[in-house]
Amino acid sequence: MASPYRKMGKLEQGSEASLETGQVDMADNSKRKKRLALLCIVAMAFLLASGVAVGLYVRSRRSGSGSRQGAIQPSQEIVLACRQTLYPNLCIDSLVAYPGAQSAGKSDLVRISVNMTLQHVGRAFTGLTELAGVSMTGIARQAVDDCLELLANSVDQLSRSIAAVADGRGGASDVMTWLSAALTNQDTCTEGMGEGAEDSVRDRVAAELHNLEEIVSNCLAIYAIASGDRDFAGVPIQNRRLLAADAESEISFLEKDGFPSWLTSRDRELLAMENKDVQADMVVASDGSGTYKTIEEAIKAVPEKSTKRTVIYVKAGRYQENLKVARKKWNVMIIGDGKGKTVITGSRSVLGGYTTFHSATFAATGTGFIARDITFENTAGPQNHQAVALRIGADHAVVYRCAIIGYQDTLYVHSQRQFYRECDIYGSVDFIFGNAAVVIQNCSIYARKPMENQKNTITAQNRKDPNQNTGISIHMSQIRPAEDLVPFKGKVPTYLGRPWKLYSRVVYMLSYMDDHINPEGWLPWSGTFALDTLYYGEYMNYGPGAAVGKRVQWPGYRVITSPEEASKFTVAQFIYGSSWLPSTGVAFLAGLTQ
Repeated sequence: MASPYRKMGKLEQGSEASLETGQVDMADNSKRKKRLALLCIVAMAFLLASGVAVGLYVRSRRSGSGSRQGAIQPSQEIVLACRQTLYPNLCIDSLVAYPGAQSAGKSDLVRISVNMTLQHVGRAFTGLTELAGVSMTGIARQAVDDCLELLANSVDQLSRSIAAVADGRGGASDVMTWLSAALTNQDTCTEGMGEGAEDSVRDRVAAELHNLEEIVSNCLAIYAIASGDRDFAGVPIQNRRLLAADAESEISFLEKDGFPSWLTSRDRELLAMENKDVQADMVVASDGSGTYKTIEEAIKAVPEKSTKRTVIYVKAGRYQENLKVARKKWNVMIIGDGKGKTVITGSRSVLGGYTTFHSATFAATGTGFIARDITFENTAGPQNHQAVALRIGADHAVVYRCAIIGYQDTLYVHSQRQFYRECDIYGSVDFIFGNAAVVIQNCSIYARKPMENQKNTITAQNRKDPNQNTGISIHMSQIRPAEDLVPFKGKVPTYLGRPWKLYSRVVYMLSYMDDHINPEGWLPWSGTFALDTLYYGEYMNYGPGAAVGKRVQWPGYRVITSPEEASKFTVAQFIYGSSWLPSTGVAFLAGLTQ
């Protein structure tokens, strides 16, 4: 029997390995306490700014798991709203105790639900900051830090959701994206604690997070029901609220212009320019010929929450750095000299003492992040298991003409809306994984030779909730064996994906598949888990590995024959949202074909 993956309950293929939980690079406790105290203040400021009546809601978050409040009868609106959530009893119990909910109408309940959820997340964040002075192993400390970062992200996303619901400026797809991401953050935090944290720390974190995932799920369901964007059937219909004429006009404009629509006209120019013509705000060169010698220094110098695009040009060279464009670093664009020329490299891994989340060579969570002409790699090798090269949790993120190289867990498409174009992605086990709403278009995806007795799986999508507007769409791409796999492709099976979570969703459309793809196409996770709730689809793919005659016969798998159904996974419908792509300057195909 294979041992559990250290990554959030995943099943490891073909080898037994113990986790090393030695200390890793950490700041001293006094610095950590100061940082966490500051984060706590920021979180509480978010709560206050969002109009949450913290002092009025005195019921403990630990008391609402399922028993109904006998003395308080819920209003008809609360019962109707909670009936269609996944956790109706908890939904009713939490709402009836919240000030004003009993007399609220349908639209007010949506706002109240988001407010209440934000309050719970803020309280959990505050509780976790108390772990600053607790002695624990390095891997446990990382897991706690991951949780704090993820919960801070959720506070931000819930705050934006409240603002959008209150003033009506945000579109339904925006709020659905932010609430979906908040739920993914919670899931990542909870499961990351299983990657080596000692029981005492895990139990403390579990107590702070009690019922939090269910509360976020209920909030997402209430919003989805109220907005009409419910997605229980598995097929996303994010833009159905747009007038058909407006949608057709917008798509026509995008195809004519040749660029997608997240970015400003200036961003489009930047992506189309030759490097010599780009007026960068910062230049990084390891030889000292730029304004900074390291990329980390340049990122630190980026202003926070800037609505202006900040361009960092990284000259050719090999940069051994582990980097993060954090949540408050908005609209950062990093341009290199091309694949294989500007290389950002690291070697962190789970077996090297890091959490999967923390192993990333490069991570970005700041809204509007763009990368162009760069190689991101993790050199830990297959023997070290989970080792992320690139992790993206930024909304409206674009990765263009980049190479992303690793083995297991190469590309972590963690959350929110993302677009990849003309990229080369290399890996072995689950090497495109996560729970973003992501379109990978005109890319080359290469399966590498894994360890002995392992199978290659290209995707591991972890949509956990039927209301999340997430999934992986691979469109007009090339699915090929890497050079090291070619001699072994008859012995090492490669699968299009396996379901990490219950509502896993992946589609391949109009893509070339080489003969290394196993005829069954898809690999089970464990027994019959998720086989009737997942959504795996293939539409008009071609090549020796694309034949569907011997594909799996799971209830959730389908050969898509309808262009209308396939179109729901295109840029225009799946990740378009607030028309953000064209402004990036990255050429893209909005619909199925030209």
